[in-house]
Amino acid sequence: MERVLGIGGWFVRSADPGALNAWYRDHLGIGVDPEAPWEQQAGPTVFAGFDADTDYFGSARQQVMLNFRVRDLDAMLAQLRAAGADVSDDVQDLDGVGRFGWVTDPEGNRVELWQPA
Repeated sequence: MERVLGIGGWFVRSADPGALNAWYRDHLGIGVDPEAPWEQQAGPTVFAGFDADTDYFGSARQQVMLNFRVRDLDAMLAQLRAAGADVSDDVQDLDGVGRFGWVTDPEGNRVELWQPA
């Protein structure tokens, strides 16, 4: 059976694509230049379905949530707060899995940040 090799892109509808691209570039370090795409570090990627009525994604209108691996969750959350981003005060620790925090982008999309165990 053929299998996918990894995530090749993430595409999102936006009221202001230029501003949203700049936010991800400036706050999370993700390049948006198709000529020089973001190079991910190797590591685990989880694909999981959630119940249709989950509140884990934040807004009920949000159908998917992106999860980014980070080296230092506390440093990333502090950096985002210092830049004025909408960062949740909640941090979740799961033994053997890692630590999780959340930020909401300017379009209202909740993004999960994961520091693997």
